[in-house]
Amino acid sequence: MIKFYKLAMAGSAALLLAACGNGSDSGSGSQGETEGEGTTTGEIGGSIEVGVGEDYVEFVEAIAPAFEEEYGVEVTVSERDMFDTLEAVPLDGPAGLSPDVLLSPYDRIGGMGQQGHLSEMTLVDDGRYDETDQQQVTVDETVYGTPFVIESLVLFYNKDLMDTAPATFDELEALTEDEQYAFSGQADTSTAFLANWVDFYNSYGLISGFGGYVFGEDGEDTADIGLNSPEAIEGIEYAQQWFNDVWPEGMLDVTSAGDFIDDQFIQGNAAAVINGPWGAANYRDSGVNLGVAAIPTLPNGNEYAPFAGGKGWVVPSYTENYETAAAFVDFITNEENMMILYDEYTNEIPANQNARNTINEAGEDELAVAVIEQYNNAVPMPNIPEMAEVWTGAESMMFDAGSGNKTAEESANDAVQIIQDNIEQKY
Repeated sequence: MIKFYKLAMAGSAALLLAACGNGSDSGSGSQGETEGEGTTTGEIGGSIEVGVGEDYVEFVEAIAPAFEEEYGVEVTVSERDMFDTLEAVPLDGPAGLSPDVLLSPYDRIGGMGQQGHLSEMTLVDDGRYDETDQQQVTVDETVYGTPFVIESLVLFYNKDLMDTAPATFDELEALTEDEQYAFSGQADTSTAFLANWVDFYNSYGLISGFGGYVFGEDGEDTADIGLNSPEAIEGIEYAQQWFNDVWPEGMLDVTSAGDFIDDQFIQGNAAAVINGPWGAANYRDSGVNLGVAAIPTLPNGNEYAPFAGGKGWVVPSYTENYETAAAFVDFITNEENMMILYDEYTNEIPANQNARNTINEAGEDELAVAVIEQYNNAVPMPNIPEMAEVWTGAESMMFDAGSGNKTAEESANDAVQIIQDNIEQKY
C-alpha cells in the first residue's frame, strides 16, 4: 500500500558518513550483475522511496498503486525540494537517507553521474526517446537518468495586436516601424518585440542559431568553446542592432529586463516576446489574448536554437534496491502515465515521444504544440560540471556588446577567456 509523508531534510546523521560521499567505486550496477552500492541481485521486490517536489506528489501517488500491484512491491512517496535533495545526495546517500528515486534538471545529471552519485541507467528501447532526449541524460556515452519532461523558450504574441504569429525576424523588424509601439520617453525606440538577450540563457538560442556553441558538437569538449566563433560573433552583432537601434535602455539592465519585458507585454505595448512556458500563466491571468508559437526564423535563414530544458528521473548509486527503482522509472515514464501527467496534473510536456506526438497531433494546446516544435530545434544544455563556468563567463557578454563598452568580438573573446581560465583553474 502506498504511503506518503512530508519530510524535512535530515542532515546530521549524514555528516558522520561524509567521507563515503564520493561514490567513486559504486559500480552503479544498472543491470544488477554485481553486488555493492547501487546494485541488487537483479530481482524486483521490496520497497522504494520516491522523493519529489510538491507539484508531483499527487501524480506519483496516483501512479504508484498500479506499479505496486504489478510487481508486489511497496512505494513510499516523500515530499522533498528537488534541489535540496540533489545537494544532499553525496551525504544522505551513504547514510541511507536519500530516496531511491528522485528528479533532477537535465543539466545536473551528467556531473552527478561522473562524480559517482548516480546509478547508470538503461533506457527502454521502445521508441519513447529520440536522440535529443537521450543526450539530455548521457555523458561520456554513459546514461545516468531517464527523460521525464521537456521545456523550451517560445514566442508569445498578443492576438489583439497580431492576427498570426510572425514567421521570421524580418517580420519582427518591420513591426518596430509601427508608431503604436514607440516607447514613451525615449525617442526612436520601440517595444514591438522584446527578448531578454542580456541574459545568456535567453540569448543562447540566437547565438546558437547563427552557428555558435558551448562545448563542441556534443556539449562535452571543453577544449572547444564556440562562443567567440565568427558565427557566434555575427549573432552578437545582430543583437547589438536591437540594443543600439531599437530597444529602450532598460533592456540592458540584467536585473530588471525580464520584468520590463513582462510589463510591456501585459500592458499591450509589446506585440511579441520570447519567454519560457512558465510565463504563460501570468500573461493569461493578466488578460492578454495570448498566442504562442515557435520562435521565428533568424535573418540568416536558420532556426532559433535555445537550450533544451526539462527534468529526468535519477536513481542514486547508494540505493539498496536498484532493480525496483529502475523498473519504477520505466513504468512512470510510459505513454499512458505520461498522458496522465499532462492531462490531469502539471500540463508539462512529456519526454516520451509517443505521448508527445499524441499531444502535438491533437493540436488543442497551443502552448504545448509550440514547445514541442521549438524543442525539436533546441540544443541540449551541456550537463557536465564545467557548464557552471559558462554562466559566469558569459554573464556580461551581451551587456558589454550591447552597451558599446566592447565590440561584439571583444566581448565574446573576453567571455571565452574567462571560461577557459576558470576551467583550467578548477578542473
